[in-house]
Amino acid sequence: MTDSAGNNIQDVLDNEGFQRFVNDSLREIPDSLKVAFGNSVNSVHYFVQLPYGLNADAANKELLGKDSIAGREYYEVKVTFSEDGGGTDHEDEYLYWIETKNFEVDYLAYNFIENEGGVRFRKAFNHRIIEGIRFVDYENYKYEDISIPLEKLDSLYEKRELDLLSVIETKDVKVKLNQDN
Repeated sequence: MTDSAGNNIQDVLDNEGFQRFVNDSLREIPDSLKVAFGNSVNSVHYFVQLPYGLNADAANKELLGKDSIAGREYYEVKVTFSEDGGGTDHEDEYLYWIETKNFEVDYLAYNFIENEGGVRFRKAFNHRIIEGIRFVDYENYKYEDISIPLEKLDSLYEKRELDLLSVIETKDVKVKLNQDN
């Protein structure tokens, strides 16, 4: 990403921890911020590589039924997380629209409590497979009424009543497979 001063910012999160590079130079980040920045990168990564991870032990899934978006049929699957193993945001709720023919997540919505709360709706685009792993980018929409049930956001999206907040793109994705297993 590029900051307001035109600097190229690259955040790297791997099994060794979090690192930030500014214009290709490693920057020292206080440990307290490494955790927050690492959680932020991990959150983006989680959404990019869905549905991998939905079978985690802490994930509680419920099939709500079927619905359609843009003329395609989807399973609506609600996911909540147990406190034990569910991470720092285990109170958040998620709804996934999973295409009934190819079982890909094309849309998702979630609500969150942090920073006064909110709701988001995301549309996946730029689907690609790298080393056998599916990655996507997202159009990220918001809705002002944070009490709205997630199941209604797809209809609001089709009526163009959601506000585009951002576009989330992952670029230069590299996958290194551990061949030792």
